[in-house]
Amino acid sequence: MNSTNSPEIPEPATPALAVVVPVKNETENLKPLISEIAQSLRGHETFEIVYVDDGSDDDTPTRLVELKSGFPELKVFRHKICCGQSAAVASGVRMATAPVIATLDGDGQNDPADIPALLARFRDETDPDKILVAGHRTNRKDTWIKRFSSRFANAIRRAILKDDTPDTGCGLKVFSRDAFLAMPRFDHMHRYLPALMIRSGGQVVSVPVNHRHRERGTSKYGTLDRLWVGIADLMGVSWLIRRGSVPVVERPESDDK
Repeated sequence: MNSTNSPEIPEPATPALAVVVPVKNETENLKPLISEIAQSLRGHETFEIVYVDDGSDDDTPTRLVELKSGFPELKVFRHKICCGQSAAVASGVRMATAPVIATLDGDGQNDPADIPALLARFRDETDPDKILVAGHRTNRKDTWIKRFSSRFANAIRRAILKDDTPDTGCGLKVFSRDAFLAMPRFDHMHRYLPALMIRSGGQVVSVPVNHRHRERGTSKYGTLDRLWVGIADLMGVSWLIRRGSVPVVERPESDDK
């Protein structure tokens, strides 16, 4: 029997922005970073915070569940085994409901206060679905060997891929969810999002952002690990761009009178 007196429960509104954060063994950074994300967006945007735990073996999974009670915007997902940062980003984007995605690293070195500026630039474009706004860490707070290796890798990458992005390794980026889901998937793809956006016919805009020292926890990457993996990835992405161009399909004008 259909009751006409029962009030209808409104469907929850889809947030405008999803902040996707991949993490592994970052227990100490969880609450400080989630608090900063919420502080930078509350009162300005409707948003969700999507954390993907990539097979942590510390207290990260338990702590994330606990934090949901204090942050209603927080959604938590988990990989049973470590699948890598790119896989975690991809899982977060798939699980997000918002049409616009902001990503940042879970170690606290990216500053969530920069998200509104990148989002504003994204919305300023005439076709935001074909724009990726990338953060540019103009004053990096890393060791000299990390800064040197990053500059070297960026120079080589730009020369080969022509992606015109000074700092593709910055985790802080804003882009369309649909555009991301149309990109090919492979390990370490998060470092090549600018090149993949250009491959699909889009553009990349770089915006200066803040960069901070890691205050808690330890880095999950070694300099030599990144170097050797980066060389193999670069060759693969270069091949993908040469061999896998994406056609732009247009509807011809009708000949009907």
